[in-house]
Amino acid sequence: MSEGQGVLDGAIAPQENTKLFGHQEAEQFLAQSYRSGKGHHAILIEGPEGIGKATLAFRFANHVLSHPDPLAAPETIADPDTASMVSRQISSGASHNLLHLTRPVDEKTGKVKSAITVDEVRRAGHFFSQTSGTGNWRIVIIDPADDLNRNAANAILKILEEPPKRAMFLVLSHAPGKLLPTIRSRCMPLRLLPLQNNDMERALQNLGLTMSADKRDSLLDASKGSVSQALKLLNYGGSDIVDVFGEVMAAAGPSARRQMHKLADVLAQKDGDIVLGFFMEHATETLMERARAAAIAGDLNAAERHARLSSSLSERITIAQAYNLDKKQMVLSILEDMRAV
Repeated sequence: MSEGQGVLDGAIAPQENTKLFGHQEAEQFLAQSYRSGKGHHAILIEGPEGIGKATLAFRFANHVLSHPDPLAAPETIADPDTASMVSRQISSGASHNLLHLTRPVDEKTGKVKSAITVDEVRRAGHFFSQTSGTGNWRIVIIDPADDLNRNAANAILKILEEPPKRAMFLVLSHAPGKLLPTIRSRCMPLRLLPLQNNDMERALQNLGLTMSADKRDSLLDASKGSVSQALKLLNYGGSDIVDVFGEVMAAAGPSARRQMHKLADVLAQKDGDIVLGFFMEHATETLMERARAAAIAGDLNAAERHARLSSSLSERITIAQAYNLDKKQMVLSILEDMRAV
């Protein structure tokens, strides 16, 4: 039972991925916690985007559904057996014991919606109301909980407060501080860190991607331990966007204006949501770095201006998407503000 967002070009969908790189301690903790028979019914798997949270969640779900008796479960989580019925059902989205809640596709536009809605959460209520033919666990993966709108978050909270028997929630979050405190308080937190360089290289090799020696260090540094970030840099022109953005910030006069329009044209292309999102993340991070540098230098007014502009960027793109505003004008406005701040 799975539907929703697409997968980045070059990536493997988490439910189909048989390999996990890094996070051995977290995986071992989950296996031992489950085997003790005292595992928590809701686990908040938190950490930066693209480091393997969803892959870990599906691996653990596979482990639990393959070994429904915790006391008889293995001490470690093995790679999913692609020949097993459980693995085949999970990878195809056909498991009756696993529900993957993520942003759904709008049937009218064919695009992924901007949030996980309360209608999606109602699917979880229906899912738990059904009787499992095998008596197995019923697992819901919320991917990520950051995308729950207010009504959906409140609906999830009600289920978390009174979970059904043999129910398990794997709640993923890139920014747990933005979740409702009441949701966080009902989950056991499990923090994942960005991948180390050796794990990043192994993960990219598993995807068939190689890095030239002269670009290896710069790519790993820019990726910040995130495989999805590396894919955006390699397969979506992210590296070029970073370069042009730097030129825009450094340019002056007519040259700056030409570079701004060049970048805005690329980011405003039809179906360019991924590269636009990448730009917004990079712009936000740049502003926060400026704010930190200004604060350290004692210029609190500049720090506040950069921080305020940074916090407004996500709101701008949300409004632009909601009202179908001109993306190019939005990007130009952001670049102008960043140059002026």
